[in-house]
Order: sequence, then structure tokens, then C-alpha cells
Amino acid sequence: MVLETSQVRRPCKRYKAHILMTLAQMGYTFLYFITEASFNRGLNPHVYITYRHLFAGLVMLPFAYFLERKVRPKLTWALFLEISVLSLLGVSLTLNMYFASLKYTSPTFVASMVNTIASMTFVIAVLLRLEHLDAKNPRGIAKIFGTIVSLAGVTTMTLYKGPALRNLWGALIHIQGNATHESWLKGSILTVASCITWSIWYIMQAVTLKRYPAQLSLTTWMSFIGGAQSAVFTVFLEHKPEAWIIGFDVKFWSIIYSGIVCSGLIIFIQLWCTEEKGPVFVTMFNPLSTIMVALLAYFIFGEKLYTGSIIGGVIVILGLYLVLWGKEKDQELREKAEDPDLAHEKHKEATTVPTTDNGADGDGTKGVNSV
Repeated sequence: MVLETSQVRRPCKRYKAHILMTLAQMGYTFLYFITEASFNRGLNPHVYITYRHLFAGLVMLPFAYFLERKVRPKLTWALFLEISVLSLLGVSLTLNMYFASLKYTSPTFVASMVNTIASMTFVIAVLLRLEHLDAKNPRGIAKIFGTIVSLAGVTTMTLYKGPALRNLWGALIHIQGNATHESWLKGSILTVASCITWSIWYIMQAVTLKRYPAQLSLTTWMSFIGGAQSAVFTVFLEHKPEAWIIGFDVKFWSIIYSGIVCSGLIIFIQLWCTEEKGPVFVTMFNPLSTIMVALLAYFIFGEKLYTGSIIGGVIVILGLYLVLWGKEKDQELREKAEDPDLAHEKHKEATTVPTTDNGADGDGTKGVNSV
């Protein structure tokens, strides 16, 4: 029984980051639709960013304060400035451009363009030597080829529509409001610009986490600082006081959901995965959100699903698998280099069978606690 438990827990621990990033992309999938609905109801995107992150900071503050009291480094002025730049790139500047582009385009287009972040992050990480790449072995070739394949899938989803699939039933949920997109070109420019700054943000996360390895506290600081920066930015753009008034409707719930789930929980997950696996690993899961957005839009909201999205989605998944395979092999190689006896010990633990019931209880307790 103990042997079976350890055999189940070991893969869960090994693929913990993969599971968390998949759940994070599911959270982002619902975000696209709830924010579009709130924008159609008149919510200003810049006011939304401000309220969302200030609320996220308030929610995360008690967890960060009590859970990381012993591990949180001292905050110097230099580190505070670094976190302020990180907040500017990841919150106030990037997200203001990003959600403004959603007002001018569509959730499917924005979700598709976000997938270019993975390729840009990979290139920047390699240039800054944050990502190990050896083009002479299968691991490096898999990461290079997988990145190219994923980018090809994203390009297919963005540029090629193809025939639309016939919807077998009507929309189960209707997003009410004025869905007229004012300027597709303006929205496209804002989306591309936000993807560039987003890539830089992912890279900078890995650097900052080495100096400030407290994910909850860093999430809280980014929420408060980014919310304050966005508030200053919004004051210059929005001069109507009524824009800051939020009723108890979809606008209110979009702020609550995005504040708790996206700016709080998911950012914490991304920071943890960035520290464990690196920024490239985190960004390679972005295409999953695109696929889920397209499927949800088709089956639930009655939007058209084109064959180009299906073909591109399959290509993206293939590319994602190649990159993750290459990174998994890199991790195995690093573990063997750090501890040559690690593989032998794991094999010995997995194949050791207790001889007596009392021995099984003792060994089993030890084995479970060591995992």
C-alpha cells in the first residue's frame, strides 16, 4: 500500500508544475469572456486594471505577511525599484494595452496573439543565457523545432480561417452589450506591443525571483504597485468620475474574479513555476488557453469555429509537447549531474518490498514523509 502511494505521489510531484500551469490557462480562458462582457457593459479597461490589482493586493496581503515572514528578504530601495519596473511591465503598461486591444478586436484574436509570447520569451532567454540550448543534441533540437512548430500553429490560427464548422445548436450563454469593434488595426498594434512587454516581464521575473524568492510577497507588491501605476495612468485618460463607479453586475464580478484568480492565484502559480522550471516553460502553456477559448466560444457562446483554428491548435499542441520533452530531458540531465546516485536510489526505493507488517509500517511512514 505504501509502495503504491509513493508511486502515485512521485509522478504528481514531478508533474506538479505542468498541472498547475494547465489549471492557470483554464482560469485565463474564462477571463477572456467575462472581461469582454464587462467591457460591452461599459466598464473602462483602465479602471478595470486598477481595481483588479488593488483588490488582488488586498486579498494576497494577509497570506504573504503570515506565510512568508521567515523567508521574505529585506526590501531595499534598489529591489523596490526593480519590483516597480516589474510591475510596470507586467501590470500597468502591458495589461492596459492588452485589455484595451480586447475592446477593439475579439477574445479569439487576442488569445491567439498571446501565443507569440512563448517564442519571443524563448529567444530572449537564450540570448540572455537564462535558457540552456545545445543545438547539437536531441534535447536542444526538440526545443528549437517545437518553438518553430508552435509559432507556425499560432500563425495558422491567426491568418488562416478556412471553412466554418456548422454549429449544431444555438448559443447556451449570450454575452449582451455592444460588441462592435471600433478599430481592428488599433487593437492589433496594442496586442503586439503588449506581447513584447509581456515577454520581457517573464524574463525579468526569473531575475527578480533570485533576489526576492518570496512568491506571495512579490505577487502582493506587484498588485499594489501596478494598481497604483494604473490609477495614475487612468486619471490622465479618463476624466469622467462616473467611470469609476461600479455597480453590482457583471462589471463587479469580473473585477472580483480577475483579482482573486488571475492577479492573485495565477500570478503566484506562474512565479512558482518560473522559479522551478524557468520562464520558457511557463509561456509554452499559453497556447492551451487559445484552444480552450475557441472551443468554449463555439460550444457555449455560439461563435463560429473555423477549420484553421482546429488545424493550428493541433500544430500548437505538437510544438508544445516537443518543447516540454526537451526541457524534461534537460531537467533529468541536471538532476543526474547534481547527484549521480539519485536515479539508483529512486530505483532502489521503488523496488524495495517490506518483509514484515511492522517493517512495512515503519518504512512506509518514512517513505511518505520523504516525498
